[in-house]
Amino acid sequence: MEYCTTAEIVKAANKLIERCGTRDPYKVARELGINIIYRDFAQQRGAYKVILKNRFIFLKKGMTPVEEQMVCWHEIGHDILHRKEAIAVGGFKEFVLFDMRENRMEYEANIFASQALLPDDTILEYIENGYDIQQIARAMSSDINLIALKVDTLIAQGYQLRKQEHQNDFLKYSKKI
Repeated sequence: MEYCTTAEIVKAANKLIERCGTRDPYKVARELGINIIYRDFAQQRGAYKVILKNRFIFLKKGMTPVEEQMVCWHEIGHDILHRKEAIAVGGFKEFVLFDMRENRMEYEANIFASQALLPDDTILEYIENGYDIQQIARAMSSDINLIALKVDTLIAQGYQLRKQEHQNDFLKYSKKI
């Protein structure tokens, strides 16, 4: 398996958004011919599978709209970046979704989601106005870890910004106590 560079992922996400004319993941999925199905998952928030040449995104029922959009973009990222691998293994194993610590494809799909959901110019404007990542996350109704990952992506593109801390498994399901 070949890894994608951050620049390749950013280019793929930008090209897709430009082609579809939207950052709405549901419209993009529809345009790509990906079926979205809601499931009562216990452990994961989403999954991407290719079944008999048909592409599917499975989303956990009951997520917040913000979570659902992040997960949907993450799964679209798998479609764009990892479709061959998904076909080869019969779909991605759901228990490793979003955990970037041990799975490069999850990291790449998270970069794709951050690029698709969070426009560069908007993030840079908040940074120029003195916002920290918590304030940006609040202002954009996003996850702080996705913002941190986006800042890392901007750094990789040559912007002189301070590297942010983020959890590697921030989109992985965890039970609330």
